[in-house]
Parts: sequence; C-alpha cells; structure tokens
Amino acid sequence: MAAIGKQSDSKKPHELVIVLDFGAQYAQLIARRVREQNVYCEVWPYDSTLEEVRAASPKAIIYSGGPASVYADGAPRSDERLLTAGIPILGICYGMQLMSLSLGGDVRRPDRREYGKASFKPTPGASPLFAGLDEEMQVWMSHGDSVLEPPAGFTVIGRTANTPVAAICDAARSLYGVQFHPEVVHTPRGAEVLRNFLFKVAGCTGEWTMESYITEATSEIRAKVGENGRALLALSGGVDSSVAAVLVQRAIGDRLTCVFVNNGLLRLGEPEQVIETFRRNLKMNLVYVDATDRFLSKLRGVTQPERKRKIIGETFVRVFEEEAAKLEAQTGHIDFLVQGTIYPDVIESGTRTAATIKTHHNVGGMPSDVKFKLVEPLRNLFKDEVRQVGEQLGLPEEIVWRHPFPGPGLGIRVLGPVTRPRLEVLRQADAIAIEEIRRAGLYRDIWQAFAVLSNQRSVGVMGDERTYGYTVVLRAVTARDAMTADWARLPYDLLERISSRIMNEIKGVTRLVYDVTSKPPATIEWE
Repeated sequence: MAAIGKQSDSKKPHELVIVLDFGAQYAQLIARRVREQNVYCEVWPYDSTLEEVRAASPKAIIYSGGPASVYADGAPRSDERLLTAGIPILGICYGMQLMSLSLGGDVRRPDRREYGKASFKPTPGASPLFAGLDEEMQVWMSHGDSVLEPPAGFTVIGRTANTPVAAICDAARSLYGVQFHPEVVHTPRGAEVLRNFLFKVAGCTGEWTMESYITEATSEIRAKVGENGRALLALSGGVDSSVAAVLVQRAIGDRLTCVFVNNGLLRLGEPEQVIETFRRNLKMNLVYVDATDRFLSKLRGVTQPERKRKIIGETFVRVFEEEAAKLEAQTGHIDFLVQGTIYPDVIESGTRTAATIKTHHNVGGMPSDVKFKLVEPLRNLFKDEVRQVGEQLGLPEEIVWRHPFPGPGLGIRVLGPVTRPRLEVLRQADAIAIEEIRRAGLYRDIWQAFAVLSNQRSVGVMGDERTYGYTVVLRAVTARDAMTADWARLPYDLLERISSRIMNEIKGVTRLVYDVTSKPPATIEWE
C-alpha cells in the first residue's frame, strides 16, 4: 500500500481525507479517528502543494495542531491556495489559527492560556459541525495563542470561558476551525464533531472497510510483483508479519517464500511455534534459518540502543540476501522483500514534521544498499486495523491477538550487553509473566506485556544468604494504537504471583519492579 504521505497512483480509494501535519503530537490520531468512520485518511506534509492535493481528489482536508506559534519566524505554513480551492477544510488548534491568520484574522497570545479540560458551548443551530450535540460539552484544550478576531466571512460558532473564539466557520467556503482537540479521548464527543465534518460538511459516505482494503491491497501487490515475480517475506510469527504473509500469499500464491530467521533474540519456544503454525498448519513455503551465533557475535559488547537496532537490522537483511541467493539458484530471480511495517513504525522512525523517537527494524534500521524492492502491504494500517485484516483472512486468534513484539526482539529488552545467559534469564521471566497474565484472563485487555532485564543488579536474601543478582522489570500497558499508552493497573495478587515465580524459578534474579510510566513521556519499549 502507499507510504505515509502522498498515495500511490495505483490505489484510488473512493474517498480520501488528507491530514496536513504541522508537527502535532496527535496528527496520526486524527487520521485514526477519521478511519473509524470508514473514511480512508492519510497524513501528508504540511507544505504539500495545491497541485499535489488536487491530483489526489480528496473529499476534505484537516489541518492538524502543532507546537509552533503561527506568527513566529519559521512557523510551518501551508499552501494558502488550498483555502480558496473549494475543498472542505477543518483546522484543529494550530490549524484553526493558521487558517485565520492566512485569511486576515487576528491571532495573538492573550493574557490567559488554556490547557486541559474545558467546558465548550457551541452556538445553537449555527453550524452542522455541532449538530446533535449538547448545548455544553467537555473538550480538551492545549494552546497559548488564540484567535481574537476571525477573518471576514467567518462566524464564531463556539466558545469557552477563557477562549471567546473557540470555533469558527465560513459555511460558504466550507472552512471550519476548532481550538480544541476533537481527536483525543478527553473530548468525549469529539468523534461526533469529526463525523459531522466528514458526513454533513464534506459529503463522505464511509465506504472504506477492511474488506475493501484487502481487495485493493491484493490487487496492488499482484500488480507490483507481476505475473512472474517472486518474493521473500521476513516472517517473525508476530501479528504484523503473519498478516502480511497471508495477504501476500493471497495475491501471488506459492511465489512467496517465508524466511524465518532465528536471531537468538526470540521468546521462549517461539521458533518451534512459528514452524508449527506456518509450515504445518498454514502450508506456506517456509525456510528456517538459525543465525543465533551470527547475531550475538555482531552484538557482542554493544550497549547503545540505536546501535543495537542498526546492527540487528543490517544483519537481518544480509541473512535474507544470502537466503535469496540460495533460493534463486533453485527457483529463479527474487526481486521483492515483504515486510510487516505498520503505520506507528514509520511515524516513530521520523517524518518531515516529526522527530525520530526510535529507529524501527522495518524502517530506519534498513541498510541503504539493500538489493530488494520492498513490499509493505500494511504500512498505512494501525495495529487494530491489522488485526481486523487478519481476522478477515482467517488467521487463528492466537496469532491475531498476540501482543506486539519488536523487530529487534529481546536485543532491546536486555539493557546493556546482550549475552546468552542474560537472554535466557529474560526468556524465562517473560514466559512466566505472560503465562500468569493469561491465567488471570487479562491478556486481551492488555496491549502489550513483557519483561525487561535491566543492567542494574541488586542485593537480595535467599536461604539466609546474601545474594547479588539481576533486576527484572515488568512492563504492561493498555493502548488503542500504541501512539499513546497507559500503564496497566494489574491486580496486586497477580503481580505477587509473577514476582514469586520469577524469584523461585529463575536463578540469579533478586528483584522484580513494575513500570508505572505512561506514553508519553516514556515509550512502551525501554530501548
């Protein structure tokens, strides 16, 4: 499917909404909320031109928020011609301020800023944007600047106690702006505001579903690979690569070969499970490569997280190239490498309007001289959308609902040096934690749970003797799409069982700690 940014020419969804990203923390969340209304949405750079936008024939545009002040030097600005192009536009926070400033409104920093929950009062009957909503509703504000006077032709359609101009519209030009953030959960009825914009203002019909996505993706994969093309797929056994495997097999059949590389950084029993599921149950062409020694040799003495990711990514591709050469000798030339890259991977690896949070194995960890052409059929999907595709394709529940696992595997869950003994301790701790969470019936309620082996040792007492051993960290979070996450409130008795088993069953561990940090400010993974 198309990469984030401008869509490929081969895919023409019935309806497209473009989010112009001005560096907002929640730009991707806006796109997710639009997709929840069965309307296809992409995030584009803020400086996309009118010509580029028109070529895509969008039903609407949404200007995201952003951290800058619209009147500051170097503040991101859109192509102003978009505002007079006849395309419905919704400006959110910075987007509303930019729209106002560009069209002659007055935007300033008032005496009182507004952050957090606020009570918003829409003007009754003034706009379809708030049709069916209460006279007063809770919204989430996060702004220092405000629109003091809207441009000519605009009407004020809502306010809060601190922001008299909290929503505006020019119905004749289908231009709308809200100072609050309708995309976040702290605006409980924000989805209805977005839905009103999409359906009552922009005229969307909501035809985009995972069934239609599968159809379009299958056609695009088949066209890209061609009638005689062959592909390799980087199979890990996780949700993303598994769904990608079934989707690509649907498109090109046995011209797909899945290569499962055991990098020595997998969870307990994972190699055996992957072979059982894909070779024996799903009858896929599966090549198993045990490259444990090679990966661990490359990682010897490496402690810096980004360096680990780069090494694992490059080694991974080199193994693939070697396997491709072997397969080519048997079956003919192979041009394509299939990866299970998904939307959050790309965003967190950095875009033109967002800094790199961490390099993902499927994105920034790829060496520049890789010989394969990439096929990334899930690149535009959030995790819950990937799960829906998997269910539609008939994948078993234990795969579809498996917790996310990073491409670099346990290499970034062993803090500090990666060694065989440390990996074995982590595997056992992780397996115990997941087993107990499953027994408690909480596995599906948690987005991701795992153990981390810290590089901090601590003193303990076992059998009346002083010990000095490993500190294991337990991490469990709840989330919807991993762009934000909250730490899971696991029951105390569950934490006690996990701790007791780890202390009793794993030699060398003296302490278990539980991570109670949300994302942001932390990331889900520790490295």
